[in-house]
Amino acid sequence: MTGVDVVVMAAGKGTRMKSRLPKVLHRLAGRALVSHVLDRAAGLGARSVVVITGHGGAQVEAALAQEAAASGSAAPRFVRQEPQLGTGHAVQQALPLLPDDGIALILNGDVPLIETATLQALVDSCGGKRLALLTVVMPDPSGYGRVVREGEAVKAIVEHKDADARQRAIREIYSGFMAVPNTLLKRWLAQLTNDNAQGEYYLTDIVRLAVADGAEVAAVITPDKLQVDGVNSPVQLAELERAFQLRNAHKLMEQGVRLADP
Repeated sequence: MTGVDVVVMAAGKGTRMKSRLPKVLHRLAGRALVSHVLDRAAGLGARSVVVITGHGGAQVEAALAQEAAASGSAAPRFVRQEPQLGTGHAVQQALPLLPDDGIALILNGDVPLIETATLQALVDSCGGKRLALLTVVMPDPSGYGRVVREGEAVKAIVEHKDADARQRAIREIYSGFMAVPNTLLKRWLAQLTNDNAQGEYYLTDIVRLAVADGAEVAAVITPDKLQVDGVNSPVQLAELERAFQLRNAHKLMEQGVRLADP
């Protein structure tokens, strides 16, 4: 069985949260956002977990180490992204901790409702030989990277700020989660440039590099938008808190519990 190395991006500042607290430490159902992501990833039996920190890095690392100690589990390993030059640059910081064999499962630390089964489907789709992306069709895809296809084949992900009018009309978006063989990830990350509207190194550019290499790119489309919703504002955090509580209430009611106002 191919080993899985989980890489969690948790370096963002979260300006729109209007808080000094690092975004991934804001709480949903009493726990940090990134803790929910780590919990779901733990169900995969990964051989290693690396968390990329940046803004408030020491605070994030201390919080996760303390949580691991309290639960008796192993703490993740940490790498710092300083300065923060994009998602591709973030994952580059983790490469020294990744072996050449196995699969890297790359996750966002601010997407708390992802499910283990969905992550497993992504790993299975990768299979140690292809780039697998988790995508979703959105009613309003504004602000998200668009999945560009030729027929059924995925050819690129174009970030919203770099997309033309035709591409902005695409409703299938990239969730921020991918699974990729470590050896291919290292090759493609070494080829990234920052020639784009943001002047950043985009992780999503490895799709274009994979296609140029003749590698297969697979998309796992989740029908459940909530699983890939991230937190960028207090309003979004409140919405996901409500969704989390409602899902738990429904599970209880399916087991016979009566709730008058779930």
